[in-house]
Amino acid sequence: MAAPLLVLDKLEKAYTRGLVNKQVTFRVQADLSFGESAIVGMMGPNGAGKTTLFEMMTGSNVPTAGRVLCCGKDIHRVKYRERDRLAIHYHQSYQVRHFSRRKPSFLLESAGLEYPMVHLFDEPQFNTQDGYIGFMLDFFRKLRGEGRLVFICLHPTAKYHLDLLKEVCERFVFVAGGEAKAAPGFGALKEDARFRAYLGDLMAVA
Repeated sequence: MAAPLLVLDKLEKAYTRGLVNKQVTFRVQADLSFGESAIVGMMGPNGAGKTTLFEMMTGSNVPTAGRVLCCGKDIHRVKYRERDRLAIHYHQSYQVRHFSRRKPSFLLESAGLEYPMVHLFDEPQFNTQDGYIGFMLDFFRKLRGEGRLVFICLHPTAKYHLDLLKEVCERFVFVAGGEAKAAPGFGALKEDARFRAYLGDLMAVA
């Protein structure tokens, strides 16, 4: 049986301050599994930890605890230059590739793939002109049709952002209060009081 495309196994990132009496200034946790190809929408307030999760999922940010398993491999034990063969992070059209190198690369294992199975789009810019939105949605669906897992992280500021997410996404992840929670559909998201508060005025048209 094939391994899930992505598993966030009791994943946690915490930042602290103070040398003696350490105080946690930021924490985000996730314990999620994505067994098959899908298009997943990720939302949450600014500073909730969405980009931090993406960085851990692609191996460019070392977790405080837990593991990221991509196609059965712990991505933080894969050679640095090969991690984007498992999962790739596009931050506003720019790929993030800054790794904390704790071990020499020759001590790490090979990715075993040539093309990433997990694609993470962090705040993609949707141009409303010239059919660009249709092109992007077709691209996401093409990746999904090839058996890949696609994440679209978007902070909705207009109704059409919500319409796009509802149209193309099959699952959702909401990040708030230091935790990432999965939802099987947009309707389930609306049952969360924190999500309703997050959308604010947009909730009326959601």
